[in-house]
Amino acid sequence: MDQQRLITFLSDFGDRDIYVGVMKGVIAQANPRLRVIDLTHQIPPQDIAAARFCLMNAYPYFPVGTVHLAVVDPGVGSKRRAIAVEFAQGFLVGPDNGIFSGVLSQNLAIAAVELTNLNYWRTPQPSNTFHGRDIFAPVAANLASGVSLKQLGQEIDPASLVKLDIGECKQTSNGVVGCIQYIDHFGNLVSNIPASYVQGKIWYVQTTGLSIPGCQTYGDVNVGEILALVGSHGWVEIAINSGNAHSQLHLDWQAPLQVVLT
Repeated sequence: MDQQRLITFLSDFGDRDIYVGVMKGVIAQANPRLRVIDLTHQIPPQDIAAARFCLMNAYPYFPVGTVHLAVVDPGVGSKRRAIAVEFAQGFLVGPDNGIFSGVLSQNLAIAAVELTNLNYWRTPQPSNTFHGRDIFAPVAANLASGVSLKQLGQEIDPASLVKLDIGECKQTSNGVVGCIQYIDHFGNLVSNIPASYVQGKIWYVQTTGLSIPGCQTYGDVNVGEILALVGSHGWVEIAINSGNAHSQLHLDWQAPLQVVLT
C-alpha cells in the first residue's frame, strides 16, 4: 500500500456542519499522507443532477489514477448500492444513484464493485445516515493507498450502474433541441448542447418566447442584456451580462431550449 493517489471530494454537505471535516479525518486515519482536493461541497441538497454535471466537468483536470469521492446521497440507508468504479482516468467512489453517469457517458468503465468487504469500512455497523463517513471515505483512502478494486467487494456489471436521465440533445433541420442541465453560482443556465454544434456558425437560442443571440463573450452585449455563449465547460449556456439568468428568466433544470443555426 505504498502507492499514493490523489483524492477529490464532492458533496452537498456545505461548510456549516462537521461532515466534510469528519470524512477528511477518516481519510487521514487510514493514511495521513493522502492529499484531498475539494471540488465543491455546495451542491444543492440531494441534487444528484448537479453533482453529476460538476464531477463530469472536473475529472479531466486531474492526474490519471485520481480517486473521485462523491457523496450526494438522498438514498443513504436504503437498498441503493455503494460502489467503486475503475475507468481509464482513475476511480469513482460513492452511491450508485446516477452521480457517476456523466463521467461514464464519456468514459468506458473498466470494472465496478459493490462495496461489500467490511474490512475496508470504518465500522461493520455503519450509520444509516452517514455512509460517507463509515463506507465511502475509508474505501476511497484505501483505494488511493493502493488497495485493488477487486479487494473492496463483489464485482458487478458496469452496465447495471444507475444512469441519470437528463435528456439528450437532438439535431433538427435547422439546429439542435436540448435542455438546461445545470445552473451555476452566477445563475448561468448551462444546456446539454455541446459547443461543437455552434462552432464557426451564426446562431441564436430560442426558449419560452425568447430569441437570444449567440455571442463570443459577455461583453458582446450591454450590461443587463441576455446572451447565449459557449461557457468554459464547453456547453451552450444562457447568461445575463452582470446579471443572474436563472432568477430573471425563471428557467430551471430540464427547461427546453433550441439552438437555431442561421
